[in-house]
Amino acid sequence: MVERIQLDNNATTPLSPAVRDAMVGCWESLDGNPSSQHQGGQQARCWLEEARDAILKSLGADPKDRLVFTSGGTESNHLALLGLIGDSPSHVLVSAIEHPSLLGAATLLRAHGHQVDFIPVNNRGYVEPESVRRLLTPATRLVSVMLANNETGVLQPVRELAQICRQQGVLFHTDAVQAVGKIPVDFRDLGVDGLTCTPHKFHGPVGIGGLVLR
Repeated sequence: MVERIQLDNNATTPLSPAVRDAMVGCWESLDGNPSSQHQGGQQARCWLEEARDAILKSLGADPKDRLVFTSGGTESNHLALLGLIGDSPSHVLVSAIEHPSLLGAATLLRAHGHQVDFIPVNNRGYVEPESVRRLLTPATRLVSVMLANNETGVLQPVRELAQICRQQGVLFHTDAVQAVGKIPVDFRDLGVDGLTCTPHKFHGPVGIGGLVLR
């Protein structure tokens, strides 16, 4: 019998036995809806909010920040772009090397009348801050650049890019799916307004993701 070796951990990772046991423990111990007012519901709500607070803390977020649970990185990216942009037509910048889920959201924005421009990268796959500065306009409402590229692994200068955008009053989102769990990620230190993550990249369950919002 040939032993199978997992060599695609960049796409997804096996579920940690400790995580599996913790999930089973929750399923066996809790039978209440977190929205219910009875004791079972209150206990479920307590565990849910404790988990939310622990995740925010681990990501360097402030207690005033918000964590929205989603079904995964794709939904988080769509929620960030389609939710933060608002309804009135505006200008959005995304890097040319974003994950297909975010590029798909950008296509949707275009279909709804928003102007979307793609930030180029240099020959090292790196988004140069001056490229962002040059593309910003008074109509720019949102910029999105991933923290770590899912194909090349190149780390982008997100902190510097976010600072440029903040100086111009522009919201900044980063897709940190390939970074969280692999390198230290500090939401407040990065200075971003939104951050996408999903635990199946670091031995957590599939089918869940998060969007951290300032």
